[in-house]
Amino acid sequence: CGEVKATRGAKHDYLGVNFDFFEKGKVKIDQISHVEDMVDNFPTKITKTAEDAATPDLFQVGDGDPPNKEDAEAFHNAVTKGLYAAKQARPNMQQVIAVLCTRVQAPNKKDWKKLVHLLQFLNRTHKDKLTLSAENLSVIKWYVDAAFAVHPDFKSHTGGTMSYGRGCPITISRKQKLNTKSSTEAELVGADDVSVMTLWTKYFMEAQGYPIDKNILYQDNKATILLEENGKKSSGKRTRALNIRYFFLTDQIEKGNLSVIYCPTLEM
Repeated sequence: CGEVKATRGAKHDYLGVNFDFFEKGKVKIDQISHVEDMVDNFPTKITKTAEDAATPDLFQVGDGDPPNKEDAEAFHNAVTKGLYAAKQARPNMQQVIAVLCTRVQAPNKKDWKKLVHLLQFLNRTHKDKLTLSAENLSVIKWYVDAAFAVHPDFKSHTGGTMSYGRGCPITISRKQKLNTKSSTEAELVGADDVSVMTLWTKYFMEAQGYPIDKNILYQDNKATILLEENGKKSSGKRTRALNIRYFFLTDQIEKGNLSVIYCPTLEM
C-alpha cells in the first residue's frame, strides 16, 4: 500500500473529483475533465448541445440493429464513466444513466441515440458544478417519488434525494425490483428503496457529533403516507398483497427515527 497523504487548503482533488471550499459555508464539486473526456473520446463526434439529459422516450426499449462490437464496448464504457460522474458530481444525469445501465448487455440503435443525447447535454453543461450548503445540520430532508409502470416490463422507477438546504449530496434513481398495481404501491416501494440511506444518514451524522432533531421524508401521495404511518391498519384489498417488509418505515416512524410529511408534486 502507498503512503497516506494529507492535503490542506481550499481546493482538493480526489480520484478525479474536485472539491472547492473557497466560499465560506459552501463546497463546490466538479468533474469537468472527466465529463469532457466522456464527450471528446466518444466514437461519434459530439458537436451539438441538448437542453435536457433525457429524451422523451427514455423508458421505451426502441428498436434497431445492435451496434457492432466496437460500438457496443464504447457504449458500455461511456455508461460506466457516466455512472461514476452521476454518483459524484452530476446527479442531474443519474436517471438517464440508471436506464442506460439496464441496456448495456444488449443496446440497440435507440439506446445509442439516448446516449448521444446525454453527451450533447454534457457538451453544453460540462463546466457545471454541484454546490452544497446547509441551513440546519440538525434537520435532514429527503424527497422521494416514483414514476409508475414506466419501464418496458411495467416496473416503476424510484427517485430520491437528500438535502440540508442547497444542493443534494445524496441522490438515488433506480428501477424498482417488483411490479406494483398502483402509484400508491409504487411510492410505498420507492420509500422502502430509499429507507436504508434515510436511516443511515441520520446515524452517520449523529456518529460525527451532529444530533438530528428531524429526519423528514417528503412525499406527494397522501394514501402512501397513511400506509407508512399506520402499516396494515390502512391496508385494504388492493395493498394486502404487499410483503410486510414494505411497512418497515411504519416501525421507524413509531420509534421516532423518521417523520413523513406531505409535499405537493410541484414543490417536490
